[in-house]
Amino acid sequence: MELEKIAKTEAEWRALLTPEQYHVLREKGTDRPFTGKYTDTKDGGTYACAACGLELFESDTKFDSHCGWPSFYDAKPGSVEMHEDGTFGMRRIEVTCARCGSHLGHVFPDGPRPTGQRYCINSASVSLKLSKPTDPV
Repeated sequence: MELEKIAKTEAEWRALLTPEQYHVLREKGTDRPFTGKYTDTKDGGTYACAACGLELFESDTKFDSHCGWPSFYDAKPGSVEMHEDGTFGMRRIEVTCARCGSHLGHVFPDGPRPTGQRYCINSASVSLKLSKPTDPV
């Protein structure tokens, strides 16, 4: 199934997002390390793009990387796209939302098994949809 792309003007994105989200998602900014809302979150659920709501990462793929940003070892199939990023004199792989093209973070080949990947994602670029609590037995 083909993912329907979302296209908005920058004025529409500005009206929809907080200034911090706009900077990260649309201007390829970054959270300051160890300050993001989801850096140490352990809650169960699904992390979605803060711009368009596309589900990106399951909480059971999140791990403590101690790098200062939320880290995941895998993304939901078809949810992200990768692009070469040569900014700041570094060679990195940028991760963007497959539906709206928003900047999420970068991926590095130093993560845990089973993928060996570390998706280093800005807290401002995602929102956590908590799992429904189970009914007590």
